[in-house]
Amino acid sequence: MQEKIILGIDPGTLVMGYGILLIKGKKMELLTMGIIHLKKYDNHATKLKVIFTRVLQLIDEYHPDEMALEAPFFGKNVQSMLKLGRAQGVAMAAGLYRDIPMMEYSPKKIKQSITGSGNASKEQVAGMLKNLLNLKELPKYLDATDGLAAAVCHYFQGGSTNESKSYSGWKSFISQNPDRKK
Repeated sequence: MQEKIILGIDPGTLVMGYGILLIKGKKMELLTMGIIHLKKYDNHATKLKVIFTRVLQLIDEYHPDEMALEAPFFGKNVQSMLKLGRAQGVAMAAGLYRDIPMMEYSPKKIKQSITGSGNASKEQVAGMLKNLLNLKELPKYLDATDGLAAAVCHYFQGGSTNESKSYSGWKSFISQNPDRKK
């Protein structure tokens, strides 16, 4: 029976959620989920370092085969978008540093994959994950279930989707994002 571990990440600059799934054949099993508290750090650069370090720790502890990230949504506040994009980029860099293939999914795609509706609330997504994975209780912070949702979405998509971007290393990232080169 083929096994695979998927790390899902919901990037954030105050709270970053993550979930790690073990796939055995066609069965999903929760290994862990949680959050990285970033509110206590005033300096944005320090937050980014904590994200990078903590994601590397998760990778080194659980050895995921693949990584799924929620793409930042386009909001009205440009500064918030910039900070969120940096947080996502640092989490991606940790995965790329360990040569983990990754996919990026839009928030709408993740919600639709889990609940059937791209406009579902965090609570609806969490409730569906509770049923899907037979969770006894939901975490205090739903950012954890959002990270888990990215991993479940990735599994449901079979590791590929038209709406996502896939990176298998720095070369692949640069080739798919030529505008990001200096």
